[in-house]
Formats: sequence, C-alpha cells, structure tokens
Amino acid sequence: MSTTLTATPPTAAEPHPRRWAAAVVLMIAALMDLLDATIVNVAIPSMGRDLHASASDLQWLVSAYLLGFAATLIVSGHLGDRLGRRALFLAGTAGFGLASLGCGLAQSPGQLIAARTVQGVMAAVLVPQVLGSFRTLFRGKERGAAFGMYGAVAGFASAVGLLLGGLLTDADLFGWGWRSVFLVNVPVAVGTFVGGLLLVPATRERSAGRPDVLGSLVLAAGLVAIVLPLVQGRENGWPLWGWVCLVAGAVAVVGLGVYEARRRGGAGTVPLLPARAFGLPAFSVGVLVQLLFSVGMQGFFLVFAIWLQGSEGYSPMQAGVVTVAFSAGGFLTAPAADGLAVKYGRTVLGAGALMMAGGFGWVWAAVDGAAAVHTGAWPLVPGLVVAGAGLGFLVVPLVNVVLSAVPGELAGAASGIFSTAQQFGGALGAAVVGTVFFGHMGEGMTEALGAAMPWVTGGFLLCAGLCVGLPRRAVAEHEG
Repeated sequence: MSTTLTATPPTAAEPHPRRWAAAVVLMIAALMDLLDATIVNVAIPSMGRDLHASASDLQWLVSAYLLGFAATLIVSGHLGDRLGRRALFLAGTAGFGLASLGCGLAQSPGQLIAARTVQGVMAAVLVPQVLGSFRTLFRGKERGAAFGMYGAVAGFASAVGLLLGGLLTDADLFGWGWRSVFLVNVPVAVGTFVGGLLLVPATRERSAGRPDVLGSLVLAAGLVAIVLPLVQGRENGWPLWGWVCLVAGAVAVVGLGVYEARRRGGAGTVPLLPARAFGLPAFSVGVLVQLLFSVGMQGFFLVFAIWLQGSEGYSPMQAGVVTVAFSAGGFLTAPAADGLAVKYGRTVLGAGALMMAGGFGWVWAAVDGAAAVHTGAWPLVPGLVVAGAGLGFLVVPLVNVVLSAVPGELAGAASGIFSTAQQFGGALGAAVVGTVFFGHMGEGMTEALGAAMPWVTGGFLLCAGLCVGLPRRAVAEHEG
C-alpha cells in the first residue's frame, strides 16, 4: 500500500528520519488511554462518596468509557486511513485532554459519566492512528521493535495505573482528591499535542475506501442498547422496556453483520464487520474468547476495588498495591508466552484461561472464608498472582494466534473488531458482574463479592473451553 508522508515523503529505501521521535509522541498519547483503563478503578469508591453516586452510576463510570471506545474504534481507524492519521491523532489527543478536564471538574454523577463517554470516544479516535502510524513509519525488524514497545508499555501501564490511581487519590494534591486521576491527563495532552504537530508526519492510505458511518451509528446504538438495561434494570425493577431494548440491541448488531455479508462492502465502502473474517473459525472463536475475558476482568476489578475499600477499610493506595499482585503474575509469564504457544499451540491459551479461573476461584474461596472472620485482603494475593500468570499465557499469544489466520487485506478490519470486542466485553462485565454484586449488597459487601465471583470464574472456564475449539491451523500459521 502506498502512503503519503509529508510534502516530500521518504522513499522505500529511506525511512522517515523522525520516526523514533514520532513513536515516542504517539506512545505517550496511547499511554493516556492505557493508564485510564485502570487508573480509575481504585478511585471509584471515592468518586461515589463525593458525588453521592448510585450503584448504577458507579457501573456507568466504567461502562461509559468502554462503550464510547468500542462504538467509535472501527470507524475512526478507517477515517484515519482515508483522511490522514495525524489530523485524527491531534483531534483525539485534544479531545481526550478536554474530556479529562471535564471529568476533573464534574459536579454530579451525570456530568462525570458524560465526560467519561467523550473520553472513551476520543481515546478511540487517537489509538488506531498510533498503530496505523507504526505500520507506516517502520518496516522489518524496526516495525517489530515498535510494536514490541507498544506491548511492553501496555503491560506496564496496567500495573502503574492501579498504583497511580491510589497514589493520586490519597495524595489529595491541591485538595483535588480523586479528580487528580483525570486532571493529570490535561498537561500530558497539551504536551503531546504540541509534539504531534512538530514530530508526527502526516500519513494516509491512498487506496482506503469510504468508512461506513451509518453502519457505525447502528453498531454504536446496538452496543448501548445491550448494556443500558443491564446497568439500569436492577434499580428499575427489570421493566419491560429493558428487555425490549436488550433484544433490539442484539438484533441491530446481528442484522448489521448479515446486511454487510450480503452487501459485501459494495460502493467503495469499507465494511465494519467483514463476513470473510467471521467465516474463519480461528477469528470468530478468538473474538468470543477476547470478549469473555474482558467481561471477567473488568467486572472483577470494579467490584474488587469497591470491596477492598468499603469492606476491608483499605485506602485507595493500599487497594492499588493489593491489585498489583495480579499484574506481577502477568509479568512472570508474559515473556515466555509466545514461545510456549509456538511449541505447544492452543494448549497454552487453554491453560492460561484455566489458571485465571483457578486463581479467581482461590479469591472466591478466600472471600467466602472472610465472610465469617475478618481476615483482610492478603490471603487473596496468591490467587491474584496465579490469575495474573494465566493472563500472560492467554492474552499475549491470543492476538497473534487469531490474527495469523486472517488474510492480510482484512488485517486492519479484524484488528479493529478484536479491540472492539475487548472494550465491549469490559462494558458488559461492569454491567453484569456489577449488577450481581450490587444486587446482593443488602446481605453484606463480602457476601456480595462472593455472589459475583461465580460469574467471573465461569467466564474464564468458558474461555478455556473455547480455546480448545481454536483450530490447529491458526496455531500452525502463528508458528510460521
């Protein structure tokens, strides 16, 4: 694919001279999103107390960001390819900074949820431009090094986000409290925007088709319609409109896929949900694994942060330190995961899912024991470490194994769908696991966490079963 890199683009033999400086700027912008995925978790109880938020409000603080991201991600990637990645990158960076300011200044749950939604949309505008620019600016081993840098920073960010969220909330800088976790993004966004203007070259794909904006709106409406009744249903007594909304959302998403399969991306429009990709067992099963994995992860860390601070009396910083045990487990296994997957194939992914189910099962058993005797959170740490180790075996090879089965011309669309499944799964997890947790709060917070844990462990057991269904062909291609 030919690309345009500034007014005098480098030739194929002459890579862009500022490519590594541009990569640093791009990674700093991506880091804002990567940190925001976890930095908010340990601050949620403080937000709830300060703003007098309801249970559904707390769920929306997570789900709104992830839904905004999921609903915008695919079309923003296509827009960047067609209109220019730097323009979209700068717009997303500026919008993310302004939305973060709005979050920090919010005076009610509704204002904060609205700003979080805009944050998610803007993150989805900038992130695809980072990865797309990497593909354009780098070739060969340098491209592998650039994507390796992205993967390493992504793993690092999850642990740092948990600690940073607790540290900023406890530090109460300038009396801002939890607002600091959002306001810290503002100067970073300003610096990144300036760096983007000076260092990031303009790139686009000359052959890019028109993005399907109408299809994107249908997809967004469908995803919101699925999550909305799951979050609001319990507080409203599970009304009829909720069930209608849920069915309508599912029909909209499935109907969009069927329509695009029959249309086959005609009239120069890039399909959002390419039927050819979903016709590949490795891809369709892998997307489902990714979705279920995200359901368990986001659902667990939402309710776990509330339990740590509400039942065990931990400060936000202490809660962040406890949850870092999970990230530590991932750091132990992630470096070896790809090599083991090449040697042993899908068995490694299935073992990782089983380890996550077993680790969270340990947490479940320890929480049930804590219901009678207050033991604190530390007996849960071994389970968190095992679950984190399973994360490394499951998630690190999953992307490569699944996308290796996708033809090159579908790689961009498949990658967008894969990331959308991750974000939507997270929103779904906050809705479902959060609803179970808050539905049992009358019995006590520890009992509520115990009631939510079967949904978490069950999700990872389903992941393990689906991993067995991954075709060996996908693993063989990955080996190659």
